[in-house]
Amino acid sequence: MTTENIQFVLGGARSGKSEFAENLALTSFASMPANSARLVYLATAEAFDNEMQARIDLHKSRRSADWLLCDAPIDLPAMIRVHDRKDATLLVDCTSVWITNLLINGKDIQLYRDDFIDALGTASGKIIVVASETGLGIVPDNKLSRQFRDANGKTNQAIAQIAHCVFFLVAGIVQKIKSTDN
Repeated sequence: MTTENIQFVLGGARSGKSEFAENLALTSFASMPANSARLVYLATAEAFDNEMQARIDLHKSRRSADWLLCDAPIDLPAMIRVHDRKDATLLVDCTSVWITNLLINGKDIQLYRDDFIDALGTASGKIIVVASETGLGIVPDNKLSRQFRDANGKTNQAIAQIAHCVFFLVAGIVQKIKSTDN
């Protein structure tokens, strides 16, 4: 089952995926009636140190006042349901950080992943999901890293399966790797 309103942006660290996804969201937002459209940024990152705060600040500096920022470090499926509506464009950035949050907080990843996929599949607005591709490297040397890699890979597969379009970014170059358009 693919969902017409889901776009998935996948790539490595610093590949340009977040900025590309923001531009997709802005394009979607601009095509909606101005008096009712809503642009929502669902952020999964938390600043535990200065370096992460700098990354968050960089993302914030690119966004205009049109964006409604909502933090969703754990309860991402619930936040999608709260902000979803037909005239909304939601940007989820990023599910890989969300998976990390679930792991370090001892959450049932399968349960959360299933709920997330359900929230995406039943949404009425446009949703753009960003994730890191972590399966192209070596097998990690420790259990937690392998758990993350496996959980992230399974989540990416589940999102890609229901997404209308999937984009892959390498060094700022965008490749559309899936489209259900004929």
